[in-house]
Amino acid sequence: MSLDAFFAWQEAQAERYELVGGVPVRMMAGARNVHDDIVVNVLAWLRTALRGSGCRPFTGDGSVETLPGQIRRADIGVDCGPRDPNALKAAQPRVVVEVLSPSARDFDAFEKLAEYRTMADLEHIVLVEPNAAEVRLWTREPDRTWAETRLLGLAATVSISALGIVLPASEIYDGVTFPNRPRLVADEPDESAG
Repeated sequence: MSLDAFFAWQEAQAERYELVGGVPVRMMAGARNVHDDIVVNVLAWLRTALRGSGCRPFTGDGSVETLPGQIRRADIGVDCGPRDPNALKAAQPRVVVEVLSPSARDFDAFEKLAEYRTMADLEHIVLVEPNAAEVRLWTREPDRTWAETRLLGLAATVSISALGIVLPASEIYDGVTFPNRPRLVADEPDESAG
């Protein structure tokens, strides 16, 4: 299926699809609340931070062309190209953000990441872990290679240098409660008791 045929077909569908190898692939539905909370937090922060810059955040309803004729839908993206209100994909995507989920974690972290890294205009790829304050940031270097930074904790900041903004992890995770992680070592017995 060509891009034009895919987009014409997609507009008549109730669900969202990606175009992979010329075939429409239905996207997973029913994200957990924590996933949605993180997406809303990042979108709201980006909208304010980018106001007046000529760049705009977009949602998973927008799309990017990762490979020729291949359409992906990131959870969040930033488009710095000319705005066509009737377009169905980003003109100049500079940033994509994926919030990891149990069902798509490996796919987003490996296969989709590899596709994103082929995009000529893309400067940053952000993977957000929803169960802990952990962000993996890929930044395109001046020599066009990619450098990865792993950011841990709510005090961390995500430097989106291509856009001149710094996203605090505390904003990404605002209102998010992390699950208790299992302890790998048992607590030491309290010798003072007894």
